[in-house]
Amino acid sequence: MRHLKVGHLVLLALGLVAPYFVYPVFLMKALCFALFAAAFNLLLGYVGLLSFGHAAYFGFGAYVCGHVAKVWGFTPELALLIGTAVGTFMGLIFGWLAIRRQGIYFAMITLALAQMVYFFCIQAPFTHGEDGIQAIPRGYLFGLIDLNPNLTLYYFVLVIFLLGLFIIQRITHSPFGRVLMAVRENEPRTISLGYKTHRYKLLAFVLSAGLSSLAGAMKVLVFQLASLTDVHWHTSGEVVLMTLLGGVGTVLGPVVGAFLVVAIQNYFAKVGAWVTIIQGTIFVACVLTFRRGIVGELREWWQRRDRQRQDAGVDPNRSG
Repeated sequence: MRHLKVGHLVLLALGLVAPYFVYPVFLMKALCFALFAAAFNLLLGYVGLLSFGHAAYFGFGAYVCGHVAKVWGFTPELALLIGTAVGTFMGLIFGWLAIRRQGIYFAMITLALAQMVYFFCIQAPFTHGEDGIQAIPRGYLFGLIDLNPNLTLYYFVLVIFLLGLFIIQRITHSPFGRVLMAVRENEPRTISLGYKTHRYKLLAFVLSAGLSSLAGAMKVLVFQLASLTDVHWHTSGEVVLMTLLGGVGTVLGPVVGAFLVVAIQNYFAKVGAWVTIIQGTIFVACVLTFRRGIVGELREWWQRRDRQRQDAGVDPNRSG
């Protein structure tokens, strides 16, 4: 576990100095999608449920946060909390309906529910249809800290992202997380052991939806815009792509996948529609080369290396 702690410290150090070398808005966008992908991975990687409708929570949390901040004049922390709470409640309702099915039926139900949210957002007055909610104020955190400077907002987003990632890591390494993985591997056997798997799956669904809503709400503060793009099914597809690229069932995999996809979209935007082809080519190459995802393959290589060292009589945790 020592190398994991070192890796986390290195990532934290990189996060602290990154805005001095990379455009902060790009980093904030990547962090928002990284939290979104990590939340989605909580459902796919640890429960084995493939949702095609996670954009509903990401986008609706964004709309609610934007409306609360602009129209009601609430401070950013309250806007984030309300957007997250509404998205979490939506996840409770949708999850209760969806977890009754498995496999492709579960995926289709989540997609259908997300499309209902999309069409609701087109018609609802508070979303302003295709115009979206624009000029959303970033405001003052706790009424004291001005979030309008990009650097200040970046560190706020970084703290929220790290908090969300810490929550996900604690969940996955807890007894609750072990039950989720047991459900993924063999649900009938888990039921036979006395666990009420529907309750576990519903709670995982709600947690995933809540963290996705938080990610969407943060994105609103970054771009000061809530639009239909956030609730479109393309966004649901993108988060699946991010998770698969980085590594399903790993904590850092979705983060790496999100940064990779956002970087492709950002730095290849000048090629226009060709960015989709480039993105698809990279996805195919990664799937063929890294079947467990980038982080998944690296983790497998490290574990194989440790096993070889143990077989050779060398303690892998002993420093050189």
